[in-house]
Amino acid sequence: MANTGPVARHSSPITAAAEGLPLIVQALEFAAHKHRDQRRKDAQASPYINHPIALANVLVLEGAVDDPVVLSAALLHDTVEDTQTTPAELREAFGEKIAAIVEEVTDDKDLPKAERKRLQIEHASHISHEAKLVKLADKICNVRDVAYHPPAKWDLARRREYFDWAKAVVDQLRGVHPALEKKFDEAYALKP
Repeated sequence: MANTGPVARHSSPITAAAEGLPLIVQALEFAAHKHRDQRRKDAQASPYINHPIALANVLVLEGAVDDPVVLSAALLHDTVEDTQTTPAELREAFGEKIAAIVEEVTDDKDLPKAERKRLQIEHASHISHEAKLVKLADKICNVRDVAYHPPAKWDLARRREYFDWAKAVVDQLRGVHPALEKKFDEAYALKP
């Protein structure tokens, strides 16, 4: 077959997410493996991986975020906090930027719960733009989950307390993404 010249390319722009699709798929596979034996606390004991996927979904479909680094970090955001994954392992697999974002949104499980919650509020305004997007998507998804599929053992007071705490965190993120902030406010309106 004769060479007829360069292959014609589509004239439509390719989004950053499409160009970063291999990275996003690698992050999804890594997170699925790490969370494979975990379940959420809702009455249905949903597979844990549904939560990181929900974050990526919120970022892409509701926030029009197409940065593959942010989307990968969203998929990986709970691996260090809730699995045996180390920051070094994330750096090795995904590079410094993604590992740094994940570390920014990771609580220190050695601290008491009340202290971890206080520190989330205190640190939220000081994290990177990318980490703020991940944190905002996380709070949107968690508030929706508490509204529609609450943890089985949480009473009304604990659910209400969670909503208020999540709002305190998001209030420190204001200005990062107005459309996603509006989505959080809509979810917050579901407060029981």
